[in-house]
Amino acid sequence: MKPFSDYVVYVDESGDHSLTSIDRTYPVFVLAFCVFRKAEYIQSIVPAVQGFKFRQFGHDMVVLHERELRRQEPPFVFLKSESKRAAFLAELNALIEAAPFTVIASAIRKDRLAQRYTEPQSPYDIAMLFCLERLNRLLTEAGQQGRRTTVVFERRGKQEDKELELAFRRICDRGGMQGPMPDLDIVFADKQVNSAGLQIADLIARPIGLKTLRPDQPNRAYEIIDKKFRRSSSGKVGGWGLKIFP
Repeated sequence: MKPFSDYVVYVDESGDHSLTSIDRTYPVFVLAFCVFRKAEYIQSIVPAVQGFKFRQFGHDMVVLHERELRRQEPPFVFLKSESKRAAFLAELNALIEAAPFTVIASAIRKDRLAQRYTEPQSPYDIAMLFCLERLNRLLTEAGQQGRRTTVVFERRGKQEDKELELAFRRICDRGGMQGPMPDLDIVFADKQVNSAGLQIADLIARPIGLKTLRPDQPNRAYEIIDKKFRRSSSGKVGGWGLKIFP
């Protein structure tokens, strides 16, 4: 049994990966990896998220779900009040901004993919390869070779999870630019387990998609996320922390 690494990764997505029915208003699929040092996750991230929930809801059982939050659905109905929404988002943005983690993401323009290729690969598989390659590099640079790193995905359904796990293990076995990636392992978790890491990943995926589609549109959430991307030694994000394709 390999020793565990110092890192844990939480993953979420925005948009669907279907190429047969592409939403013209959101023709993008985003896969976002949030990479945490376990020590910082335990000492900083989890207490910060729980504290935020106690202040906002009086308890920590609420799951921060971007879609429900954006649509102001229960338990976020109170966000219909402009003043309460402004205060809530200001505190949530401050939490994300202060949280120590690294983002690796891939945005697949499904409309362009379908136009450019006669038989395109699944956007999920493409995004997964790009993210796993960059995650493996990050872990190698951090001296984690030979140590097992868990990548946590949100559970979606028995068949979908089975297909995702097969794709994950196939990519790790075949390898990417650096060869096979034997140190990465996959775990599925239901959103209701109330994982702070999964909730943070859920919150950052859609802003990346919106920035990809409408780069000139104001996007406060993305401004915060941009500081979290994995970067080259010269500070470059493109190809390092964010891969947009095609």
